[in-house]
Amino acid sequence: MSSHFPVLYEPQLSGSDLEALRSAVAALERQSFAGRIARLAGRKVGLASSQLPPHVRDLAAAAAQKALATALGVALSSLEGAPSGDSTRVHKRLAALAGGIGGAVGLASLPIELPLSTTIMLRSIADIARNEGENLRQPETGLACLEVFALGGHAEDNALEGGYLAVRGLLAKSVSDAARYVAARGATQESAPVLARLISQLSSRFGVVVSQKFAAQAVPIVGAISGAAINLAFTEHFQTLARGHFAMRRLERVYSPAMVRAHYARIAREEGYWDEPVGV
Repeated sequence: MSSHFPVLYEPQLSGSDLEALRSAVAALERQSFAGRIARLAGRKVGLASSQLPPHVRDLAAAAAQKALATALGVALSSLEGAPSGDSTRVHKRLAALAGGIGGAVGLASLPIELPLSTTIMLRSIADIARNEGENLRQPETGLACLEVFALGGHAEDNALEGGYLAVRGLLAKSVSDAARYVAARGATQESAPVLARLISQLSSRFGVVVSQKFAAQAVPIVGAISGAAINLAFTEHFQTLARGHFAMRRLERVYSPAMVRAHYARIAREEGYWDEPVGV
């Protein structure tokens, strides 16, 4: 048989890897942060960022950018020293504590609480990455950890715009350019154009979820839920995304990325997460 179509004739995914891929699709496509909060509240809750006053949306966007700029330094300098093993429970408790303090202080705490919560989540994401075989010494791995924060801002009703593969595609060039820059310079200057561009792309999507988080705290029925509980849901959301993201990256190292993404798209359509084909 001709080898002109290598993706079609590569060895197929093993049974365990196919199940891992199905779990990754569910983790990455099934539930948004707004959906998680609705489940926490026991009813459907609209958390559109447009419900917030303009100055609050601006504050959330600025806080998201500051948080990711802080996380960038951590991702590219000290993730290697993150504790090994499954530390997600510890990070959940720390994030809940930060959220409880932020909830008690109010909106004014956002510029301080969000960078702290984001760094806590980043270390949890790094632990998940390492458990999936990632090398935390590599700048590209640290940037892949940061990518997770852009995965949570998809629009629930627009899988074509917000599906995982589409977001990976949108970020691919910026991530690879940033990885090359860091590898060549051996240091991070967040003001460098290539890094500033990546932070801008990531924060525009992360800011959607940050706005939803503060909208949740402003909605009366959700307001009864403590800031700690909302921050716990916030952290669990990104931990779930990280598990799916790094499972995908592990499978892409074993098989070809094109093959894994083709299977991902097929599963996403079969499970009803996507209403129409998405380019892979």
